[in-house]
Amino acid sequence: MRIGWPRRVSAQVLLMQLASVVGVTALATGLFLAPLSHQLDEQAMRRALAIAQTVALNPQVEADLVSSRPTPDGPVQAEAERVRLETHALYIVVMDTHGIRWSHTDPKEIGKTVSTDPSVALRGEEIMQIDSGTLGRSTRGKVPLYDASHRIVGAVSVGIAYDGILDRALRLAPSLLMYAGAALAVGVLAAVWGSRRLQRATHGLAFADISALLDEREAMLHGIREGVVALDRDGRVQLVNDEAQRLLGLAEGTDADSGTGTGTAAGGEKAAAEDVTGRLLDDVLPPSRTTDVLAGRVEGADLLTVSGGRVLVANRMPTGDGGAVVTLRDRTELELLGRELDSTHGLLDALRAQDHEHANRLHTLLGMLELGLHDEAAGYVAEVADTHRASAEEIADRVRDPLVSALLVGKTAIAAERGTALRIAPGTLLPDRVVDPRDVVTVLGNLIDNALDAAGGHRTVPAPFVEVELRAEDDTTLLLRVSDTGPGVPPDARELIFTEGWSTKERPPHRGRGLGLALVRRLAERYGGLARVTARAGGGAVFTVVLPEALAPGAACAEPVAPEPVFAVAGEAAR
Repeated sequence: MRIGWPRRVSAQVLLMQLASVVGVTALATGLFLAPLSHQLDEQAMRRALAIAQTVALNPQVEADLVSSRPTPDGPVQAEAERVRLETHALYIVVMDTHGIRWSHTDPKEIGKTVSTDPSVALRGEEIMQIDSGTLGRSTRGKVPLYDASHRIVGAVSVGIAYDGILDRALRLAPSLLMYAGAALAVGVLAAVWGSRRLQRATHGLAFADISALLDEREAMLHGIREGVVALDRDGRVQLVNDEAQRLLGLAEGTDADSGTGTGTAAGGEKAAAEDVTGRLLDDVLPPSRTTDVLAGRVEGADLLTVSGGRVLVANRMPTGDGGAVVTLRDRTELELLGRELDSTHGLLDALRAQDHEHANRLHTLLGMLELGLHDEAAGYVAEVADTHRASAEEIADRVRDPLVSALLVGKTAIAAERGTALRIAPGTLLPDRVVDPRDVVTVLGNLIDNALDAAGGHRTVPAPFVEVELRAEDDTTLLLRVSDTGPGVPPDARELIFTEGWSTKERPPHRGRGLGLALVRRLAERYGGLARVTARAGGGAVFTVVLPEALAPGAACAEPVAPEPVFAVAGEAAR
């Protein structure tokens, strides 16, 4: 029966580790044993050579070689045997220049010619070799023998039994194999331990299962309509999905309004994600409340923040390794709907007040008719109609953009209901060249709402009012200025007031507070302009917003004929 390859990751890794450990151990043992015999042979040959050199340097041996005869009981044989016994050499042969032995282990060989060629040593060269002679295979060292005049008078050959060298190698092999076996056992135990840990970490999954989970994770992260940002313990970005790139302004080539992109946009999002991955969060995003929320410097649940003109709800969940995962939800549309709901409530209040006002006027007109004051009734109707028409026409004449002028007319009715005058400053002149009227309406609407709240809640002024000024600073720059007679903004709070979540007003039930002015500043910064608040002479606050490139290039408009401010109080417009 064929044994199949295991599916679990831990089992596959264990088999691969065992194969690696066995292979490495066998390779290391082989690499060690392969040069061992050579090293032992080298040591033995050098030992034989050293013994031969020692004998050749003995002056007594040279003198006896010259002055005596090659006999078994001669002085050369006696000295050679003494050295052989002390060094445990196989043999020590001293020969003359004719190759005749003067010493040998077997005395019968003395006086005979050596069995190997001595010419190399007799030429003055030293050699080491492994060769076979009359005493068997041995490692040999041969050196020339010089007299006092440095003339070669013979040679010395020393041999060490080669079988002894092999025995030494065989004696070392069991110990080496024992160490290799111990290393192999340690490697196997480590592989088993690592496999057990891997099995617990992967829950016994197979590689195919892990690959499928990763594919599903990528599809889920990049398919959900909620931004996800993963950070490590050092605050480095580890993961940013497509929605988070869009909400934080990291995606290149993505439609910021629809949240969709083309194939090029998808490539841009991938490039943007790879570009920010591994970088510190503070290096990826500019200093802002959004960065503080993502980094965990602001704590809480469902934290509101503004990024690139979008209202986001952020939640941060710490992970076990010290990092965190932050989720981001886009609440821009809900915030806009909330503000539209506020405006609708204001318009309903204004219509309700105008209904009562029109009822009073109709009662007045009915009384005049019953009293027979027909001419006075006609004049009264003409005066009321002309006053309202003149107020709307004055605003339309000074504010040429229809969307912005409609906003001012509507806010005039709301201001009248609150008992506050909404004035149009004498210098107001907005040409019909606004690039994006929606941005101007967002900025102006937020500023007027805040000014009406401030002026209406500060009743120490006899006739509270809000004044609006709109004019072109140059050919393309738009200046918006809204002043009120409210309590003003303390100097230490003039920057804090533009921060998300900061508000002095009570939170309404349907949406959060502290986002209007933050949106105003973000829009101004997006245009490359500014938003600031200063004190108004006589009390109150002045909000100034400069929007460069908010107007399309064109001819400058002429100044209006009548510079007097237009305002409305309690439903009556006057000039």
